[in-house]
Amino acid sequence: MKHYQKNLTVKTSPKNFHRITSQVESIVAESGVKTGLCTLFIRHTSASLIIQENADPDVLTDLANFFAKLVPEDPSLYLHTTEGADDMPAHIRSVLTRTSEQIPISNGRLVLGTWQGIYLWEHRKGRHQREIVVHISGIG
Repeated sequence: MKHYQKNLTVKTSPKNFHRITSQVESIVAESGVKTGLCTLFIRHTSASLIIQENADPDVLTDLANFFAKLVPEDPSLYLHTTEGADDMPAHIRSVLTRTSEQIPISNGRLVLGTWQGIYLWEHRKGRHQREIVVHISGIG
């Protein structure tokens, strides 16, 4: 079995979704793995990874609006406020979503559904540089 690993760096804009599907697809292609598994892991606690609708941007807007209501940015609700009113809600949002994803690889390509895209979801108000570890294992 072959293993291939690469770090993907994403410069984020505040409280936004960043589609990373094409970057991950490129890493899968350069790995040479034809059948296997792609594991993504974000090395942060205030951003997350999601696989979600990639055709209608209203889906992402609705997700952001829902999470804003579910996890309000109200400092009176949290003990951890030293990094700003958006920090603890960002931690909670990343717990409610995911910090890792696994996607099968077949014929050298990610096995995503027609309407699925991979996103880094920045939960903070500021710009950040986020790192995602892409680990690919399988056979060539």
